[in-house]
Amino acid sequence: MIMPTGQQPANPLILIALIGIIFYFIVFRPEKKAKAERKKKLAAIKKNDAVITAGGVHGTIVNVKTNTVMVRVDDNVKIEFDKEAITTIEPKE
Repeated sequence: MIMPTGQQPANPLILIALIGIIFYFIVFRPEKKAKAERKKKLAAIKKNDAVITAGGVHGTIVNVKTNTVMVRVDDNVKIEFDKEAITTIEPKE
């Protein structure tokens, strides 16, 4: 194919790289920040925090271990959950 003088076809590698960079800043970077923020919140969880689990169980933290937490859901009812099962830490009132 003969191109008119002065016109060069856009290098496809440059276009692919540009799309990759844009995709990184739109998708991967915000997701990475959200994961880091969640990890930080789970590390800061402490006794007497009100929480909601992934299954919708509302309760209060009574004991924090390395990978699990003990949640009081009712009088004399405590359930042990993985820390990753905690989806929401409710603000103090």
